[in-house]
Amino acid sequence: MEPQSNPLSTDPTTLEASIPKGTSRRVSYFYDAEVGNYHYGQGHPMKPHRVRMTHNLVVNYGLYKQMDVFRPRLIQSNAMTRFHSDDYINFLKVITPDNMTDFTRQLQRFNVGEDCPVFDGLFEFCQLYTSGSIGGAARLNEDNADVVINWSGGLHHAKKAEASGFCYINDCVLAILELLKKHERVLYIDIDIHHGDGVEEAFYSTNRVMTVSFHKFGEYFPGTGDVLDTGYADGKNYAINFPLNDGMDDEAYHSIFKPVMSKVMEHFAPGAVVLQCGADSLSGDRLGCFNLSVKGHAECVNFVRSFNIPMLVLGGGGYTLRNVPRCWTYETAVVVGEPVNENLPFNDYYEYFGPDYTLHLPVSNMENLNSKEYLSKTKNQLIDILRDVEPVPGTQIQTGQVESQLNPRGVSMEIDEPSKSDGGNGSNNPDERGDSRVDGGKEHPAELAS
Repeated sequence: MEPQSNPLSTDPTTLEASIPKGTSRRVSYFYDAEVGNYHYGQGHPMKPHRVRMTHNLVVNYGLYKQMDVFRPRLIQSNAMTRFHSDDYINFLKVITPDNMTDFTRQLQRFNVGEDCPVFDGLFEFCQLYTSGSIGGAARLNEDNADVVINWSGGLHHAKKAEASGFCYINDCVLAILELLKKHERVLYIDIDIHHGDGVEEAFYSTNRVMTVSFHKFGEYFPGTGDVLDTGYADGKNYAINFPLNDGMDDEAYHSIFKPVMSKVMEHFAPGAVVLQCGADSLSGDRLGCFNLSVKGHAECVNFVRSFNIPMLVLGGGGYTLRNVPRCWTYETAVVVGEPVNENLPFNDYYEYFGPDYTLHLPVSNMENLNSKEYLSKTKNQLIDILRDVEPVPGTQIQTGQVESQLNPRGVSMEIDEPSKSDGGNGSNNPDERGDSRVDGGKEHPAELAS
């Protein structure tokens, strides 16, 4: 499968003009104003406020006029247990800073307390960002949009029964499960600097979901994502990992991203894409060590967009508060195909963007520790793995939860009527009651007494 439009140029002087203005895309955008009110705690690098700052820039650039803007309808806890365990979700619902001392064992069991602190409104925060991702996936399933954006989502580290890396609920996994109700194959792409371990783990043994992650590797959180980790059982060759060293710049990143993703599209042919756009791979990130520019990061979004496959675009990491809104605002412009001015419009958080008040910032002069030989060798290694991907995978998705053992709701399937010996009524009359149960036990004579 080849892109249907040219990817953005790597030349920063021509990149702005190369945003495909007027290209028809039905874009939906999910945002809840409450998301910026939640606070992980003093000194914590994760700041939900960045999503509010992003939205303010999107509005003041006028990009909202090119999109259908929604406030997500809050999902309930039973939607979260499609992936997460009941015990873990129940714990998140009840834990507060005031009652933490009563849950010492559970805090340790579920890895909550340090990187993933307890704060006021924790479960409501999880509901907000997860609802946008699941709601966005449902909108794609209904064919009401070509691209859906939820910058509050992308929390890719959370496990089935464990918080991890600032993430509590894995909205990426839940969105993919929603997309699998309609699509045979879903592709997950992760350009966060950290390995997308929670998503890879969830789908490690299925061939209906391919996970592709480009990340820093070696003495770096979460420590997973070796090039040799390619999946298990039916999922063998459906987990693609490109481990990288410090200093990845735009040119080097695109030299591996585009060929690998082109091969993925050719061999896997997904029906939908989930793209996690963690901004901690940008130059100057508080926790990151890559050297990507905003334009370089956005070029990955545009390249994936050019394949014209239904796409859910999510946020993720990003810990330098003045840079994350710049990146996600520009990527919103790329998705809608609307050129934006280099000078930032006046907005509620204008002072954060000083002293230059521009959309793009220069990258640093740090050394790129990824040699061309290493990148080429690893790229070819992954392309060889992709050649072994079967053309039409068809194994039922399993995530360990009861509901996932069944055909997902929304997928048409034939239903066989149980025979009389199996407890059915043996006829087409729905009012006729069978005389025995599924387990063969007879009804008590008094069961139907008035």
